[in-house]
Amino acid sequence: MFHLFLHVLVPAVIALSFFKSKWRLAFIVMMLTMVIDIDHLLATPIYDPLRCSMGFHPLHTWPFVILYFVLAAIPKTRIVGVGLLIHMALDSIDCKVNLGIWMM
Repeated sequence: MFHLFLHVLVPAVIALSFFKSKWRLAFIVMMLTMVIDIDHLLATPIYDPLRCSMGFHPLHTWPFVILYFVLAAIPKTRIVGVGLLIHMALDSIDCKVNLGIWMM
């Protein structure tokens, strides 16, 4: 549950700290990037508390993480990229805390 709370808190802090003039838009866009978890629907079972999302689900793999860095580097897609990178970072931390690994 704390992990899910961080998926709201961290984007809010980032939006308020780095996107001051458009923090509401930044926060909403970063919240919309959470739809990336749709790739969990491809797994059986859909939810497994002992499975690390990183490296397992297609949109949580290194090629996509590199793409998210590219998106964060481009001004027009920066907020989307930052939202996706926040998501990947939090999922990686969750894997480390719960399973002792960073990525499968």
